[in-house]
Amino acid sequence: MKEVKKFETESKQLLSLMINSIYSNNEIFLRELISNASDAIDKYRYQSLTNVEKFPLREHEINISVDKKKRTISISDNGIGMNKEELINNLGTIAKSGSKEFLEKLNEAKEKEDVNIIGQFGVGFYSAFMVANKILVESKKEGEQAYKFTSDGEDSYTIEESDKADGGTSITIFLKKNEKEVNYDRYLEEYEIKSLVKKYSDYIRYPIKMLVTKSRPKLDKDGKEIEGKSEEYQELETLNSMIPLWKKNKGDVTEEELNNFYKEKFGDYEDPLISLFVKVDGSIVYDSLLYIPSHQPYNLYSDSYEKGLQLYSKGIFIKERAPELVPDYLKFVKGLVDSPDFNLNISREILQETPMMKKVSENIEKKIVAELKKTKENDKDKYKKFWEAFGEHIKFGIYQTYGMKKDLLQDLLIFKSLNSEDEFISLKDYIDKKEKDQKYIYYASGESADAIKRLPQIEKYRKNGIDVLLLDQKIDEFAIMMLREYEKVEFKSISDEANDEMSDEEKEKIENITTDNKRLIDNLKEALAGDVDDVVISNKLVDSPVCLSTKDGLSLEMEKTLNEQPGMEEEVKAQKVLEINPSHELFLALSEIQNDDELVKAYASILYDEAMLLEGRDIKDTSEFVRKVNELFSKAIKK
Repeated sequence: MKEVKKFETESKQLLSLMINSIYSNNEIFLRELISNASDAIDKYRYQSLTNVEKFPLREHEINISVDKKKRTISISDNGIGMNKEELINNLGTIAKSGSKEFLEKLNEAKEKEDVNIIGQFGVGFYSAFMVANKILVESKKEGEQAYKFTSDGEDSYTIEESDKADGGTSITIFLKKNEKEVNYDRYLEEYEIKSLVKKYSDYIRYPIKMLVTKSRPKLDKDGKEIEGKSEEYQELETLNSMIPLWKKNKGDVTEEELNNFYKEKFGDYEDPLISLFVKVDGSIVYDSLLYIPSHQPYNLYSDSYEKGLQLYSKGIFIKERAPELVPDYLKFVKGLVDSPDFNLNISREILQETPMMKKVSENIEKKIVAELKKTKENDKDKYKKFWEAFGEHIKFGIYQTYGMKKDLLQDLLIFKSLNSEDEFISLKDYIDKKEKDQKYIYYASGESADAIKRLPQIEKYRKNGIDVLLLDQKIDEFAIMMLREYEKVEFKSISDEANDEMSDEEKEKIENITTDNKRLIDNLKEALAGDVDDVVISNKLVDSPVCLSTKDGLSLEMEKTLNEQPGMEEEVKAQKVLEINPSHELFLALSEIQNDDELVKAYASILYDEAMLLEGRDIKDTSEFVRKVNELFSKAIKK
């Protein structure tokens, strides 16, 4: 006997919300129905563990069939099945009398995004109404009468007895007619069904089977192939691979399998540089497979690049990118995370912020960093390749977090240095090799390592065999500022005007030269006002006549970087100091004419322009600089 039941007002509202608001992509209906079928089989297998007489062991599978003439798609399983009451209650998460309460929860979930309903049969079932104008469900529980549930998702549904003989559930959806912007017919195509199963349900643990049309050579009556002729036939094909690569034991997976999976999954033409299995089974449970590419993605620095790991739950594909699972500085990492415990919203499309979610993210970050540290220690060539591609991001991680991650990341840093030629050294390497009485870790910044090595300030360090880190990327100094020190040894720029390492003898010498040339220095300061903040006698220079240093920690390179940033309303200016080499012939020549105030002021710009050129920077007026140099030489020759 057929029973007709009316949907309540709240249920109709809920259906509308389910169909039009919760799901953003109608193709996921197949994912939901397959997931429900998998859940039903899980429940059957669980019952068979304790009641094998009622639930005998059997081979489980999910079947999909398509009827183009009737425009139907059927998804069948041989799982737990449902009796009449369960059909109403399970499908009736919407249909049952408690729908008003459920609607309130759902509306609350939309506001607070805190309801986890993944795996709840009724919710996913109704996603099919995005593509269907009618749904027919036939279900039979072992040893009980089979029943049929029919609904058009509008005003009512019916329940009646069914002649279904086998246990399990079969859901048939009758597709809507094509609309102006929606082609429902595509779901009747074999290639579309196969593609959706591969995309969303490839790792469901039970085989998903479908009769697939194939082609073979046509044979004559003697069994020989007829040249140029073929015939179509149908074959039952398993559409999913069932066992996710990341669920296997690491020892059972070859490097070739890992590499091929990466290239196919993430569309890369090269093998990854590093592959990393992560399996966690404790208070939080998840599996993860992570990859570090061997090169930068072509759009890594563009606005179109989206970071994030693929999200799975119980082997079911949920989301292409979950940015919450990886920090910004590791945005180049590819991979996926699979957990049965992810707190998803009702549509399974939005990951919720929860303490568990945060723990997974932090754990993944630590695992990646640990693997990079291991690579740095054990495979220097591989790590160098990583660093050249992504080292800038590690430094960004230190700077972006205002040094909060320095303990985590500082031992990943490597630098070119004055004494290491073309090799990179770590901060620990620097500390281990420095002199015992050396107070600082010295560094210098510039456009390139070669340009930095030509800086006049570096001459003293080269002469004394003191190593200097060569910072040739814009982010470098900003990261160093956040580090402040390493193993209680402070960082110090060789371009910093203050010099704490002069001996008393050196200080006295500099003070005497400064006193003897006070008039010269005062005139230079006056002439260069606006260009430099101070003029001093230097103890840094060996061969070069002058150099530029800065005060208060803002170097010339940082000044340039900050002023290049878009949206800078006011120009940033470093406090420049012109340092003069007291042993250089140019200084000695100026010292001799220091009583000629006007002449000293006239040639002051030569010193400044020379310092700018030695820093690798442009000068305001090259022709004026050349004229004054020639004039100075001419006067010197005449003397």
